[in-house]
Amino acid sequence: MEVKLDKRYPVTASAEQAWAVLSDIRATAGCMPGAQITEQLDATHFKGTVKSKVGPAVMTFGGDIEVLALDAATRSMTMLGKGADKSGSSASMNLAAHVEPGEAAGSSVLVGQATIVVSGKLAQFGSRLLVPVSDAMLAQFADNFRAAAAAVPAPAAAGAPAAAPAPAAAWLARLFGKKT
Repeated sequence: MEVKLDKRYPVTASAEQAWAVLSDIRATAGCMPGAQITEQLDATHFKGTVKSKVGPAVMTFGGDIEVLALDAATRSMTMLGKGADKSGSSASMNLAAHVEPGEAAGSSVLVGQATIVVSGKLAQFGSRLLVPVSDAMLAQFADNFRAAAAAVPAPAAAGAPAAAPAPAAAWLARLFGKKT
């Protein structure tokens, strides 16, 4: 069974602050309820777990995450996650996410498109149950993401320019102005 999600979440932090979270796979995973990175294999490959409750079932998926693309210029990330639980259910998620500047100064928007494919016991619940559970998990993720982004120190504001040096004429007058 396949579920497609297309979400936009306003963030009360700058695009730079939001990107700092999105570009850090551990920080991003930490925003997802029940998710945890358990091992980093190399710069783009990780192992992790996700524990979630779907209807009466509590499932713990163990699996692999691969960061397929991470682009600071476009503040975008693409990843693939695959996992299975002990009951024989499996799930995979292909996620493309990016951060856009928000309408208000110091705000941004987290945009994501995901395709989730589930099989086994989990698929038996059907999209009628999986979509609301996914929506609830993503709403909690968005709240956690907002908090994480807001906790990132804001980029240093462009300060006032340094005092301009004295004009050349005034400098020359001081240098040569008095004769002894």
